[in-house]
Amino acid sequence: MTSIDDWRRPGPTPRQRRIDLIIGVAVVAGALLNVMLTRSFGQFVFNTERSAAEQLAFALAATAPLIWRRSHPELALVITAVAFIGGQVREAQETQFAAGALFAAIYALGAWGRDRPRARWLRIAVIGAMFAWLAVAWLISVDEIPPGGPPGATGELPPLLSGIVSHVLVNMLVFGFAYFFGETAWQSARREHKLAEQAAELRAARAAAEEQAVFAERVRIARELHDVVAHHVSVMGIQAAAARRAMDRDAETTRTALSAVEQGARTAVDELHRMLGALRAADEPPTSPAAGIDQVEDLVDRVREAGLTPRFAVFGTPVTLPDSLSQAAYRIVQEAVTNTLKHAHASTVDVRIRYLAREVEIDVADDGRGAAPAALASGGMGLLGMRERVAIHGGTVDAGTRSAGGFRVRARLPWAPLPAAVPAQRVTSA
Repeated sequence: MTSIDDWRRPGPTPRQRRIDLIIGVAVVAGALLNVMLTRSFGQFVFNTERSAAEQLAFALAATAPLIWRRSHPELALVITAVAFIGGQVREAQETQFAAGALFAAIYALGAWGRDRPRARWLRIAVIGAMFAWLAVAWLISVDEIPPGGPPGATGELPPLLSGIVSHVLVNMLVFGFAYFFGETAWQSARREHKLAEQAAELRAARAAAEEQAVFAERVRIARELHDVVAHHVSVMGIQAAAARRAMDRDAETTRTALSAVEQGARTAVDELHRMLGALRAADEPPTSPAAGIDQVEDLVDRVREAGLTPRFAVFGTPVTLPDSLSQAAYRIVQEAVTNTLKHAHASTVDVRIRYLAREVEIDVADDGRGAAPAALASGGMGLLGMRERVAIHGGTVDAGTRSAGGFRVRARLPWAPLPAAVPAQRVTSA
């Protein structure tokens, strides 16, 4: 990234060039028209009549450079300043449009000059030249001023001093404003550039953080799946060894052991398919077995220590779930309850588990303040982890603010029947 101190403002866009062309042509036309009007009226600023061609040429030279005031601001200012002073020396300059063009050229160089030191010194040089010419003009005309001033001079101050101070003050204001506004425009463009770079950095950092969060969550899930698959493979090895030893003397024991191996192999393959389809390989050391859905009630009861009133209920007939599915259900409840504790400012949390025909539904709701749409869109509040877990098992998850107030997370995880069933869990509520 370029240092802000070395920043150079990009040149004008094609649209800005077209605008400059239109404005420049309009100013040139106005200056030329003004020359013809003043000549027709007989009004000559310097009380000297010059040829129309000379006056038109100086008017054109002083205003035409505005066409390139943003694309070539240095050249535009130099040509305008030279034409302006030249017309003044020849007493043939159209002053109204030419003075405006000089102001615009000084401003444009301040706002668009790419080489800042050169832009600064060139503007100072032009402004100095203008004041030098002003001093010369007064010295030339001082002998032509009557001792008592021009006719109608009735002020208390000396006419010569009054005229000099007036002209100096007006020119200081004009050139000062041109310099100041040009510098301000350049500073504003630089700040806009800096803000755009910072916004891009923030977007990149946010994307990297989200990617890192997803990766970390996948590693955690992969660890859990690693434990589940290792468990089933170990059981398969034990059952296969038992079948080998009992093969010759006990056919029934052999069939039972081989059935267990078959069921374990199917479960392990199913878990491997999930892992290969959604996770990266992670060479993580095995960890202790993760908690499952049967421990959700203990998890909910623990929030009482944090000052929340917990409610827990199980609906339907509990079934034996694959270990990875059971762990995912537990983690979803854990993350939802953690979000309630951290963000919701709630007084109660209601956790419900529903065993449906081919799905298990996890429903966690609180009576807190809900969540802003921006937080949901960004995947904050632990929703990234929930979505990752649910997506691995082909389920769905909905999260959002409830119409009655509070926040709700509802996840549905499909499951396939396993041979063994567990005793029905009791339905409790606190």
